[in-house]
Amino acid sequence: MVSIGTFDWASLKKLPITPKSDSVVMIVTVITVIATNNLSIGVLVGIILSAIFFASKISKVQIKTLSVEGSQRKIYHVTGQLFFASVTDFVNHFDFKENVKEIDIDLTNSHLWDDSAVNAIDKVVIKYHQNGVKVNLIGLNDDSIKLIDKLAVHKAPRGLDKAVNH
Repeated sequence: MVSIGTFDWASLKKLPITPKSDSVVMIVTVITVIATNNLSIGVLVGIILSAIFFASKISKVQIKTLSVEGSQRKIYHVTGQLFFASVTDFVNHFDFKENVKEIDIDLTNSHLWDDSAVNAIDKVVIKYHQNGVKVNLIGLNDDSIKLIDKLAVHKAPRGLDKAVNH
């Protein structure tokens, strides 16, 4: 079998020092190739597993909060990629019942990748609007602005009012 002949067997010695996710991908790929006797299926399984590990790795969103002294304003500094795998953590960072009149969501160190990210932004903006809190989105990069302008409910004419009364 060609795949057995071309496999770098010395890489097995490196398993203890390689990242666990890389080791898992390699082992699962090899087992799949041997079990199916089909290199292409093994490679496909390895690619899918690598994609899952990658999405998990970059889905970490960090949010630091800063209360502006002497005002009822709070700033949320968001760092990380916003996409389908990270939006739940993003939304859960906000306290919609806090006693503030205005919040800034600083997305300077973030990027919105898909409609799930826009939906998460909508959810936060609409929920705060329901509680009488003004939300400012700041620091969006050009691609994220285009996505927000194209998909966001809160940006549509009377979007916030429609969403609140829906």
